[in-house]
Amino acid sequence: MEVSTFTEEVFHLVENLKKDLKRKNKPFSDIVDDAGYQYVDFVMEGGGVLGIALVGFTYVLEQAGIRFLKIGGASAGAINALLLAALGTPADAKSEKIIGELANVNMYKFVDGDGDARSFIDSWLSNENRLSIGFKALQVVDNINDELGLNPGEKFREWIIGILEKERIKNTADLRKRLDSIPASLHHRDGSSVDNVRADLALVAADVSTQTKAVFPRMAGLYWKNPDRVNPAEYVRASMSIPFFFQPMRVDNIPRGTGAMGLWKQYADYEQSIPKSCVFIDGGIMSNFPINLFHRPDRVPSAPTFGVKLGVDDRKTDDITKPFSLLRVIFDSARFNLDADFIARNPDYRKLVSCIGTGSHNWLNFGMSDDDKLDLFKKGAAEADRFLREFDWAEYKEIRRGIAQTINDADLKKETMAGDGVRSAVKST
Repeated sequence: MEVSTFTEEVFHLVENLKKDLKRKNKPFSDIVDDAGYQYVDFVMEGGGVLGIALVGFTYVLEQAGIRFLKIGGASAGAINALLLAALGTPADAKSEKIIGELANVNMYKFVDGDGDARSFIDSWLSNENRLSIGFKALQVVDNINDELGLNPGEKFREWIIGILEKERIKNTADLRKRLDSIPASLHHRDGSSVDNVRADLALVAADVSTQTKAVFPRMAGLYWKNPDRVNPAEYVRASMSIPFFFQPMRVDNIPRGTGAMGLWKQYADYEQSIPKSCVFIDGGIMSNFPINLFHRPDRVPSAPTFGVKLGVDDRKTDDITKPFSLLRVIFDSARFNLDADFIARNPDYRKLVSCIGTGSHNWLNFGMSDDDKLDLFKKGAAEADRFLREFDWAEYKEIRRGIAQTINDADLKKETMAGDGVRSAVKST
């Protein structure tokens, strides 16, 4: 499909939105550039092939004049985050490039296991009768036992590497240089200069060897001796390793020694023996929606952290009567509980988070049709339109101002009490 097939479907939505935002002169951030772009941080949830909806969301944000500084995500969110970071400078609109890549790839090629693996997956996703699925499941027991997953994930890795190569991104150093290309005209809305503002990328993977929430490229030095030389495709390959669907990603020759141990303590609070190799699975297992990646509760932000989830947040009671239903709810609890707990403790984030309703689309349907891709894209675009119309930057800053004041007052009280304690101890001696 052509990129225009996607953009034309949301043309009127985008044009009406742009007119309304221009008429209202609506602010979304206090960090802007001379071209009139407004800069935000952005975090995306994982969700398999449903990630196409994320591209619809970011496309509308970019068309509305929003650009991204810090970008993060897990699994499908990590894929889109990497592409947003790599396919242009922070001031560039990148979503149309991403649309082009997704529109013209047959995602079923990512199901790159052997014939038995593909046959089992096809039967499972098409809801064949249990006897047929059970028989085919027996044929893939060796795949699970020997490789810990049905699909090697090599076709996916090759696809990401190819996209990055077209953008002259061959390693992490190239990616960092691209991220550092922020506009020289970046400034606060009141005209004052910005200090220490930089673009960043944070991709979440689960290191199950050390039970560590790995954030790349920030923590790449824990796993590779020369992190600047690592192709960023490795980070998303680690993050998208859906348990048993894809084989875990393994990194061998983990750096060891005193210096390495210091890094593990600093970044992961890990003080055990460093393993010779580490195994990664889907980052969503530990944090499927890592909205806290850029969180600083003690201040009013100059730019908000927008977040977008895939699927309506509809946690509900399940009738857990069979092993597979138990396995599913265990998996979902692991994926969602940590992030839901963060938002419960920081309810101001409800003002920043969107949920894209993805309908009946299956998150593992790598064989989805062009019409399905287009439908997901439109759903993401529609949710972005709703969110931008409703978001109130001034109101959000007032909420954060109250929270920051409460935190700072509490810290000051602790310092005062500690000082009083010291003075009392001195007097008593």
